[in-house]
Amino acid sequence: MIESKKLLIIDDDKERCHDLKTIFDFVGESCQEANSENWQSHFQNSELLIGVLLGELTSYSEVSSLIREIHAQDETMPILMLDDVPMSGGISSQLSRQIVGRISWPLKHNEVLEAIHSCQYCRDNQHAFTEDNKSLELFRSMVGQSDAMQNIRHLIEQVAKTDASVLILGESGTGKEVAARNLHYLSERSEKPFVPINCGAIPAELLESELFGHEKGAFTGALTARQGRFELAQGGTIFLDEIGDMPLPMQVKLLRVLQERTFERVGSNQSIQADVRIIAATHRDLENEVSENRFREDLYYRLNVFPIEMPALRQRVDDLPLLINELVARLENDKRGSVRLSPNAVLSLMQCQWPGNVRELANLIERLCILYPYGVVDVKDLPSEYQRTEGLASYPTPELADRRAMVTEKEKLKVPVDPQAPLAHLPENGVNLKEFVAKLEISYIEQALAEEDWVVARAAKRLGMRRTTLVEKMRKYHLQKAS
Repeated sequence: MIESKKLLIIDDDKERCHDLKTIFDFVGESCQEANSENWQSHFQNSELLIGVLLGELTSYSEVSSLIREIHAQDETMPILMLDDVPMSGGISSQLSRQIVGRISWPLKHNEVLEAIHSCQYCRDNQHAFTEDNKSLELFRSMVGQSDAMQNIRHLIEQVAKTDASVLILGESGTGKEVAARNLHYLSERSEKPFVPINCGAIPAELLESELFGHEKGAFTGALTARQGRFELAQGGTIFLDEIGDMPLPMQVKLLRVLQERTFERVGSNQSIQADVRIIAATHRDLENEVSENRFREDLYYRLNVFPIEMPALRQRVDDLPLLINELVARLENDKRGSVRLSPNAVLSLMQCQWPGNVRELANLIERLCILYPYGVVDVKDLPSEYQRTEGLASYPTPELADRRAMVTEKEKLKVPVDPQAPLAHLPENGVNLKEFVAKLEISYIEQALAEEDWVVARAAKRLGMRRTTLVEKMRKYHLQKAS
């Protein structure tokens, strides 16, 4: 269980304070409500706070007075302020460092992410998200508000209620199977099975048996009779993925099914009625395949009754923020972690070409969840091939981060040293300094982990390093908790 770091909201406007908490909770930020009289009760363990958001303060004539008290309790605590909070009376440069961001009300999503990222940067990248987010039902809808996706949704709605064959075209990773499932769920056959089969992933000699089934003894190894995908999909929908990779002999047999709506199992002469809706998909240019005699022209026209062409991700980059939110929601729903992206990181990704389309994006988001669990990812945290800094405003590093580093150095100097302890002498035969330092480092890391019950964040604090740095060193030295 990852320990939850909370944002403390101090606001005497009860209605707004409640609204702020509701909004932060909704977007996955864990927070606590307080007012200007009881806020100190939440500071008993300030390390559990990612930052403080200040609103209306009736118990203080000047905001600087409260900031001074917060500084006295934790001089590295990041402070956020609502834009409508006046800063009367002035504030010293030392206290002004404590303020790492301002947020307008009503809240704007980009401002919230930037503010949380600033707090995390100052708190050594500790997360501010709850692990047990609300349960999310996986969306069956097509994600995106671009013209291209709205047109796709319109086409699907038009053809879903019919039994017409549909051919879905598009590059790999554009979501052709998602479109096929939407067609099925919006059709009159939605209560019946949806049966997918990848025609390019099954050897040619086995494809006929997979599609139509076989009788016992029909070929070597056929020990029992077996239903094929067409029988399993009776009354429902069969999805023939990568139809362009289907061998020519099988194309002839599929054409007969489309024409006569009947088929026979391998090794049988008994016809079976095929009450199925056929949806096919391919990343290939079938017109070119027909001209090269690799795909039957009559089958192409039988399948191409209602074509739908899925747009590549680079053609609908405006949908990328929505897709990121959807992919993160799915990971959270599956209890596989979470992550947030800063506005600059999203803008950087919107400039990429995405040859792998949505599938490539999904893989990247999952990788970021592993590298930065429950963290906020900025441009510099993205893999180098996804970093596009042209036209992006540089993100200022909060001065408070430098202050925290200074405090960490001071804490290191507090370690007691025995002035009477003799200095070690260099052996006459010399020493392998690299190996000696590595052993010393391993020893201290193991000791810190053991004393902190293998809680990496706390051990990293004891060692005066970032949690991510400690994780890398644990991986380097193959350190893990004994089972």
